[in-house]
Amino acid sequence: MNPFLPLFVRWDVHPTLFTFGSIEIRYYGLMWALALGISAYIFSHIIKREGYSDKMFDSIFWYGVLSTIIGSRLGHCLFYDPVHYLSHPVEILYIHQGGLASHGAAVGLLVGLWLFSRKNKMPYIWSLDRIAIAVCIAGALVRIGNLLNSEIYGTATSLPWGFIFVRAGETEPMHPTQLYEALAYLILFGVLCWMYYGRKLALRRPGVMFGVFLIALFGFRFLVEFIKNPQEEFEQSMMLDMGQWLSVPFVVLGIVVLYRALKKTEVQLPKAKK
Repeated sequence: MNPFLPLFVRWDVHPTLFTFGSIEIRYYGLMWALALGISAYIFSHIIKREGYSDKMFDSIFWYGVLSTIIGSRLGHCLFYDPVHYLSHPVEILYIHQGGLASHGAAVGLLVGLWLFSRKNKMPYIWSLDRIAIAVCIAGALVRIGNLLNSEIYGTATSLPWGFIFVRAGETEPMHPTQLYEALAYLILFGVLCWMYYGRKLALRRPGVMFGVFLIALFGFRFLVEFIKNPQEEFEQSMMLDMGQWLSVPFVVLGIVVLYRALKKTEVQLPKAKK
């Protein structure tokens, strides 16, 4: 073997984990299930830590899950192929055929948490600050699911960690942008945990965590799109692709939320008893 040849990963993973009769279990679906399960566990811990009831957790869990799934599906249909799906609206329900958009999931979650906050008479920012922690883990797992599906990867690269996505018909190494995003989300998860548990910013400065979350997550998403292959043909003629255009409003919202949070007087927490 020539030691001077560039290294790469030959990626040839079958997207189906196993089949049982007519039932097919795919890695992508498993990653989504893990994302929801781990997110629920994290939020359950936060709910108990702050002294709220299990009923509160049940409420926010269902609002969060349903709004995320509905939003991600509608986002894919309306952002990436509105003509087709508006002409064939019943196909919007064919979620088993794939097609979920992270920006749609974000919009759906914002709506779902607003409805939850209104029903339970909770400050909206309370939900947003805390759900950001769980969303980072969920986002990382979903991107791992994209990797296992050999989809949403980057452009050609000569870097040693390039992936040849065999099942997608590629013959040269490509940027594994799924891994880039997953790693970035895990780092952001660590930062938000430090802000919540270490600095107690969710209590001292409501809104700071959510602002940082929006700026960091969607800012990175905007940048990584420059080395990502277009998902749809119409994106090839665009100066910025759809993922970038959709990320801009979230970054702007994050800046506004962070600015307003920092302008407010910091809440002084009672000192712990010795």
